[in-house]
Amino acid sequence: MDKAYAIELKDVKKIYKLYDKPIDRLKEVINPAHKVYHKKFFALNGVSFNVEKGTTVGIIGTNGSGKSTILKIICGVLNPSTGDIKVKGNISALLELGAGFNMDYTGIENIYMNGTMMGFSKEEMDLKLPEILEFADIGDFVHQPVKTYSSGMFVRLAFALAINVDPEILIVDEALSVGDVFFQAKCYKRMDEIRRNGTTILMVTHDMGSIIKYCDKVVLLNKGSFVAEGSPGKMVDLYKKILANRLDDLGMDLDDDYEAEFKNKIIKNKSDNISDTAYRTVDSSDGGEKRAGAAGTEENHKDVLMKDKLALNPHLTEYGDGRAKIYDLGILDEKGEVSNLILKGEEFTIKERIRFFDDIQMPIFTYTIKDKKGTELTGTNTMFEGCDIKPVKAGDSYEVEFKQRMTLQGGEYLLSMSCTGYENGKHTVYHRLYDVTGITVVSNKNTVGVYDMESVVSLKLNKNRDIL
Repeated sequence: MDKAYAIELKDVKKIYKLYDKPIDRLKEVINPAHKVYHKKFFALNGVSFNVEKGTTVGIIGTNGSGKSTILKIICGVLNPSTGDIKVKGNISALLELGAGFNMDYTGIENIYMNGTMMGFSKEEMDLKLPEILEFADIGDFVHQPVKTYSSGMFVRLAFALAINVDPEILIVDEALSVGDVFFQAKCYKRMDEIRRNGTTILMVTHDMGSIIKYCDKVVLLNKGSFVAEGSPGKMVDLYKKILANRLDDLGMDLDDDYEAEFKNKIIKNKSDNISDTAYRTVDSSDGGEKRAGAAGTEENHKDVLMKDKLALNPHLTEYGDGRAKIYDLGILDEKGEVSNLILKGEEFTIKERIRFFDDIQMPIFTYTIKDKKGTELTGTNTMFEGCDIKPVKAGDSYEVEFKQRMTLQGGEYLLSMSCTGYENGKHTVYHRLYDVTGITVVSNKNTVGVYDMESVVSLKLNKNRDIL
């Protein structure tokens, strides 16, 4: 029996013409020799996938992957350059903040105007209005021009309208990133309700926690090309490799049933952001210590460095007296893979490799995690942890691992690390890296704050007879 699809896309391309100068557009039109002055930009390059009726499908990918473009094509806002699109069912779309709203109209007027555009009569919208207003919960502002609304009020009204018109297909593009956590929870609860009623949901979001929690299937895009589709957990793992510029690993991890052309596309599109700076490593070891030969005899092993697989801060701040150097670093997930993306609740490891250029009696190795505002949230060092650190000589190196479980809430954080010590009672910095790389924490639970107290909830219902 054939599957019932709400949305079908086959080899969809969206091509834009890019001109170096505005005058080039005119030159191209009037040139009798039909000289081409533009370059082609493929916002989408042969994307194909299907969405089954009644399922929730997520589309993920880095910025510029074509996620929003494909939603606009499905909704009819944009026309594809080539390819076939089939949509079965009426669509309610929340593409972007303010889309479809007249800024000079009141909230009420926009509700009726958008309802008419969706094919509803005034009488039908009259019946739906109370539920829309109750969900939006913006009070008397509904009678004011929407240009006076805050971004939170705007998205409340837009989302309330989108999900209360009984759509067969609901399309959401990053809309839930606006508003407080309680409104987001309210939206997801409502999305669960309409899904159970048979509504097909197609969503684009950078919130991997929501992807894992709510989606039945996930489509992964990169630079306008289809990469893979499958279970949320598998696709998030592949997405982590794209974020970390591990595109060769990504190609090897793609399932055998994906066409070779997809694999080749991804590997060919390897990011230009990978650093081409040469570094040197040492690989001799003695227990927890590592000893190197003379610096001049070291070989370039750039391809085995952990930091080459991380997205590093291009505006790094570093300092120290030069007697030691943190020459490599890594963030390892529970599977031991280097990645900037860590799932909340999983074990992860912060790893540092430090080379010494002078004799040091007792070095101290540290890490600190801060939020985007610079507030230190957590961290530790080998002195606090009571580690047995042996003295080092010039040419020695240490490899240090800090292993812990991720209990920070979902969000973006910054990692710093250092090698320091005390000499004659004075704190000395040998090498410090401030905000060297980021950590993206993915959570599948709606929570508040920065730290999960890991509360264990128990409930006891007391019947009336137990009440004094």
